[in-house]
Amino acid sequence: MDAEQPESSEPQVLSGEVTSGQSRSPLDRGALDRDALLQPDFLSATGISQLNIVESTGSTNQDLVRAVTVEPKKWADLAVLTAEHQTAARGRLDRHWESPERSAVSVSMVLRPVTAEGMPVPTQSYSWLSLLAAVALREALQETAGITAEIKWPNDVLVNGRKVAGILAQMTPLGDGSVPAVILGVGLNVSLAEDELPVPTATSLALEGATTTDRTALLKSYLSRFARLYRSFCNSEGDPAAGLVGGPSLHKRVESAMVTLGREVRAHLPGDHELVGHASRLDEHGSLLVVDHGGREHVVTAGDVVHLRATESGYA
Repeated sequence: MDAEQPESSEPQVLSGEVTSGQSRSPLDRGALDRDALLQPDFLSATGISQLNIVESTGSTNQDLVRAVTVEPKKWADLAVLTAEHQTAARGRLDRHWESPERSAVSVSMVLRPVTAEGMPVPTQSYSWLSLLAAVALREALQETAGITAEIKWPNDVLVNGRKVAGILAQMTPLGDGSVPAVILGVGLNVSLAEDELPVPTATSLALEGATTTDRTALLKSYLSRFARLYRSFCNSEGDPAAGLVGGPSLHKRVESAMVTLGREVRAHLPGDHELVGHASRLDEHGSLLVVDHGGREHVVTAGDVVHLRATESGYA
């Protein structure tokens, strides 16, 4: 099925164990149903409006971009689509990759950011949404899989300097005057073996010795943490300096986990331009401030940077 035509109108959440190769298990709904007997319904507790699962698709992000364009009213805030297998996943700047079936968590969601009173969150705050997802995923990996991860600006999650997850946010303005939708996707490498990694600088939870590679447990953990932080962020009118539920502001949480800051970086910019300097901090829009060797501060936005890497060894 595709995102526009889910098999059932009932929300679905599935769970299961991941091993390797052909024995990788599918997401298993029965395991979550047993959980539901012991705690409040997952979707109701998190505020997720629907959760649809597909066996295979090109890209969950592209499915949702198409879906909200064709039927915007059908896809409310926090509608989720996840796939057992993505055959044409894409990241920033249209970079493509594919991972083996059932080896990753591939999930996208529709975001229509409004406050508790229904007022739209300023669109200039939307640049923080991918960083909010990185924080939520980092917390989920620590608490569910025993993995300590770091954030690489603007949209990667690293473990021991290697990429374990990528994040892609796409804004899809609507012609009917409603709140613009953001499609936010996450691809997390779970059980890939060394020879299955898309690039040598990638890794997987299995390779990093995670305490679990249960994709449903990981999916559920990420979604619940994201929904909680997202709602708090929206209720603060998208202010990254406002305290979030359970602790510090989004700005502080991101900076404390960001491996990019405090290092000399090389930023490749459009038009074959290059900037080398000290990555000092994030501004109020989530842009990276880089001080060049002449002492001049530059603002590097996520939309402009082609590639960013540390000039010394550490991450790519």
